Amino acid sequence: MKEKGTLYLIPTTLGDTAETADVIPIKVNQVINTIDEYIVENEKSARHFLKIAGLKKSFQLLSFCVLNEHTDRKNISEFISPLIHGKNIVLLSEAGSPAIADPGAEIVRLAHEKNITVKPIGGMSSISLALMASGLNGQQFVFHGYLPKEHSDRIKKIKECEQNALKKNYTHIFIEAPHKNNHLLEDLLNECQQETLLCIASALTSENEFVKTKNITAWKKSVPDLHKIPTVFLLGR
Repeated sequence: MKEKGTLYLIPTTLGDTAETADVIPIKVNQVINTIDEYIVENEKSARHFLKIAGLKKSFQLLSFCVLNEHTDRKNISEFISPLIHGKNIVLLSEAGSPAIADPGAEIVRLAHEKNITVKPIGGMSSISLALMASGLNGQQFVFHGYLPKEHSDRIKKIKECEQNALKKNYTHIFIEAPHKNNHLLEDLLNECQQETLLCIASALTSENEFVKTKNITAWKKSVPDLHKIPTVFLLGR
């Protein structure tokens, strides 16, 4: 029986800078130049990343399956068919590490169900970078991904996170669609207690990187504009 392929989880960069290519692990370059099958969130940005990462082969030789919020979940099992037949596949996120706040987790789960080897490659994660730079508790933390869309549910969740942070000293981490960042920040400033610490980690690894941890009172004196800027929010004490 033919040996199954390996699913490689490759981290992408968080943004483009003059040094972007320098921070891509050498292993990434080695892997992408031996594999023709890709599962990506966006084919255009995936091609851009592969070019920066040092892809030597023609894009015409590559096959891209797009997995995002518009993908029909009934067809996802077909994405790993090459793995079953012995071919390796690369899973790419839109930014940062695959399968973390990313639909790629569904592919990884399917791979495990089919007893396929999953090989993660280390690289950038906005979540871990934000936690590292926050000064908040890095021993005990919870990542919530996106908070609820409904305003009342979102406020309830924010209050739950804050109470847990204040009572148990857990750091609570969450993100939002970039064009909704300012709305989330407004909710945090309006609903959280004045001494609660909030870290805003924005545009990480870019020339405009911004990371600050202050209490709610201090943030209210100088509210940043986060519109359409990738941002990680962290609550703590």
